[in-house]
Amino acid sequence: MMDVYATKMRNAVDKRVRDAGLRPTRQRVALAELLFAKGDRHLSAEELHEEALAAGVPVSLATVYNSLHQFTEAGLLRILAVEGSKTYFDTNTSDHHHFYIEGENRIFDVEGEAMTVNNLPEPPEGMEIANIDIVIRLRPRQ
Repeated sequence: MMDVYATKMRNAVDKRVRDAGLRPTRQRVALAELLFAKGDRHLSAEELHEEALAAGVPVSLATVYNSLHQFTEAGLLRILAVEGSKTYFDTNTSDHHHFYIEGENRIFDVEGEAMTVNNLPEPPEGMEIANIDIVIRLRPRQ
């Protein structure tokens, strides 16, 4: 029997998916529960796929990718491209920046004061700057 907390969590996730304009399919809701139950975090599609399989959610990697991109388009996630083809999905959609540890494939939020970016170029006519993503790459001292 599902406990009261789990039922409330599922209902909240179902509402969050609906409010984002997406149909709350069983797989979408299950993936959203995995994504948002642990607070703000950064995940690749492969990591979410592994979590889903470990949690008994039968889902293909393609479905995970599709769902993550749908969540991103609906404003539930931010996409972070790092290290060429490595893409992370961030559950914190506020404007913030990141540290990336090279060689470990770990990414985490820069905490604290806002950063200032100077001398930005003028955007092309008819365009405006929507966001600036800063990824600060780290490695162990040599």
